[in-house]
Amino acid sequence: MRWFAVGIWLCCVATIGFAEERNKQDKLSVFIGTYTTAGSQGIYTLSFDRGTGELTEAGEPVHLPNPSFLTIHPKKPVLYAVSEVRDFNEGKSGAVAAYAWDKAANTLTLLNQVASAGGSPCHVDVDSTGSTLVVANYSSGTVASFKIQDDGSLSEAVSVMQHEGSSVNERRQEAPHAHSVTVSADNRFVYAADLGTDKVMIYQLDPATARLTPSSPDSVDLEPGSGPRHLVINAEGDGVYVLNELASTITLLERDGETGALAVLQTVSTLPGEYEGNNGTAEIVMHPSGKTVYASNRGHDSIAIFKVVGCTGRLESQGHISTGGQVPRNFNLVPGGNWLLAANQKTNNIVVFKIDSEHGQLAETGKSIAIPAPVCVCFPSR
Repeated sequence: MRWFAVGIWLCCVATIGFAEERNKQDKLSVFIGTYTTAGSQGIYTLSFDRGTGELTEAGEPVHLPNPSFLTIHPKKPVLYAVSEVRDFNEGKSGAVAAYAWDKAANTLTLLNQVASAGGSPCHVDVDSTGSTLVVANYSSGTVASFKIQDDGSLSEAVSVMQHEGSSVNERRQEAPHAHSVTVSADNRFVYAADLGTDKVMIYQLDPATARLTPSSPDSVDLEPGSGPRHLVINAEGDGVYVLNELASTITLLERDGETGALAVLQTVSTLPGEYEGNNGTAEIVMHPSGKTVYASNRGHDSIAIFKVVGCTGRLESQGHISTGGQVPRNFNLVPGGNWLLAANQKTNNIVVFKIDSEHGQLAETGKSIAIPAPVCVCFPSR
């Protein structure tokens, strides 16, 4: 009987150990970028439970002025953040910071911080080799590239591309405003959405040197007054979905994988037909299945859901869901595609939605967390 009791005890210990390990695996770190001008302290680290959908705070905030967009290194535990300011080191530039992430302690330690080579940096991306970081500077209308060092820290700017022009909206398009930068999966091209000029600029990238050069053709024109903001490239690399902030639309572009050239195929509204209020779109994300595209509306305060129709890549509206707050500047999908986290800037909350991976629909979970002025949701896994 004693050996039988010992066997039961060992079995229980093993079961408890397995459950604890499974619970650890279910927990995923989430980094939140914010606007410190609205009372935030900087970059927040949260823990997300992929089993239950619960969000909890994990660790102390990292102080950085206006870390409005974040991204993670594809191979190293390093987080990059823009500092959306214009007076870094008393100059006329914003900044980009690199942080080492200690996974065990779930802490961020500053590696270095460099000038972003332009004012008000608002978006950043890293190529899949992990050798180059690119940043979009909104107020100056510039795109800059940086070499990533062996430890994940950043060089000074290697190349700076100045956009030129304006468009029809006199208040928002009086000058170029680079709003996002996206590196193609083959690391050959960088696409920069410029809200001020109604163009998507196309650059060639040399990952070995981190240098950008204008491609040929060097851009594609969108409808005047569109205000391209963010974009996403499909897994096949032949389709680009551009989210237009000012027009509240998504434009599908056909992409030539060899030349990087873009051509307009379709434009759809992100709003329901009956809506007549003010609106500006913010973020666009494609589900890892490639079957669904999501976009956020600020004003209508919703996530618009679109079905990708077959091999055409064209979009078909599947409705909208309230983000459970106001001004959803950013949202992101939890790796695996089962959850969506929406960051509502004005109401200071991040709301969790469950995703039907078969049809892409979103369901309310009743789960959320309060974070001051959240404007970016970033996961360690991309």
